[in-house]
Amino acid sequence: MTIKILIADDQRLFRQGLRRLLDQERDFRVIGEAADGQEAFTLVQETRPDIILMDVEMPKLDGINATRMIAERYPNIKILMLSVHNDDERVISAIRAGASGYILKDADHREFIKIIKGAYTGKSITSPFLANLTPRILFKIRNSDGMAEDIENETVEKFSLTKAEKKILELLLKGKSNKEISELNFVSIETVKSHLQNIYRKLGVNSRLEAVALFLKQK
Repeated sequence: MTIKILIADDQRLFRQGLRRLLDQERDFRVIGEAADGQEAFTLVQETRPDIILMDVEMPKLDGINATRMIAERYPNIKILMLSVHNDDERVISAIRAGASGYILKDADHREFIKIIKGAYTGKSITSPFLANLTPRILFKIRNSDGMAEDIENETVEKFSLTKAEKKILELLLKGKSNKEISELNFVSIETVKSHLQNIYRKLGVNSRLEAVALFLKQK
């Protein structure tokens, strides 16, 4: 078994360091490097990797949008997002774009290797901070566009959410950021944050990812 890997990251030193790390594994073969999402998309068409290690933030075309484009055209290619951030907005957006997992850049050697091999064999595996999300939950986050009606029927009854809070939760399921929620609802970002805190308190969670996971687990 040889796993063909493409690395997409705008930091050359990180790409080179990661390539040296992966080249030490006899089951891995790095077949290309890209400095932005646009270049990654082009290389995918030329090389057809098994796994793409995709940085979230890159110039020209960011990792989220590049992932969405690649996943639509090449659904068999597994994409693992790379980031220094572990905030929920990026995680949800990456998963909904089609990523198979999300790795923090400070992950150790063994964790990196384990996640890559797990993704290759079809496991939805991520860095430890997402360990509570099962493959079923990850799948539903990716496919949650049609769930608004179910949420509308259940959220107020089960958790006593207001209409405004319910609407914000629906947008969380679609991977919207605080800024996007603010613009869609014509309210300030501070108002959005206040609603989120109320939602977290009522659901007994600490983050938007936990809120999304809790609702999906009810399905």
